[in-house]
Amino acid sequence: MRFSEWEPLYEQIAMEFGFSSKADDESATMLDSLVDDRRLVEVDRLATMIGTEVTVCGDGPNLEHDLNSFSPRGTLLVADGATSRLMRLRIWPDIIVTDLDGEIGSQALANESGAVMVVLGHSDNLGKILDVVPRLVGPIVPTTQVRPHGHLSNFGGFTDGDRAVELARHLGARKVNLLGFDFRNPNPQGGKDLDRKLRKLAWAKRLIYDLNPPGVVLWTP
Repeated sequence: MRFSEWEPLYEQIAMEFGFSSKADDESATMLDSLVDDRRLVEVDRLATMIGTEVTVCGDGPNLEHDLNSFSPRGTLLVADGATSRLMRLRIWPDIIVTDLDGEIGSQALANESGAVMVVLGHSDNLGKILDVVPRLVGPIVPTTQVRPHGHLSNFGGFTDGDRAVELARHLGARKVNLLGFDFRNPNPQGGKDLDRKLRKLAWAKRLIYDLNPPGVVLWTP
């Protein structure tokens, strides 16, 4: 998704959820400054990892069930919190799409072993960026949900899961296998607003399905 396509969607999302584009940009700018050249992955290199078929794993309660009936094919992109669940099954991601909200230890371990971390900087995770990013030793792609600059990329997308899908489609995937996506029954998260989470998932569903570009096949078990 080009930024010109994403920007009006972001404006709707920001209005609905009360996001500040200025704060989103400040967090992403800090993220960009913390990723040194040694760890930075350019988009061209990331594109070489994305073939015509990918598997994207969300963090829904149906993830393990889906994995029992389908083995990931192509490049494996994993949304944030699904990383630790996959690694417990001895499945290692190729790309982790994260805003650092999940279990950082598993993500850092996968990153150290070569998994690319596509990290989003937004208004609510500046503290985590300052804490976690300097300690990561593997490849990183810094991203933003506002206008990209510096080394920041914006492939479109809102939640970790649909951002992984947008990334894959943007970089050339023509078949996207979706595992662990449940837009009505999110995993319980203590202290989190369930209604707000469901509204986020409604956006994720719209971005994945309603705005799926021609020529891209979405498949679920």
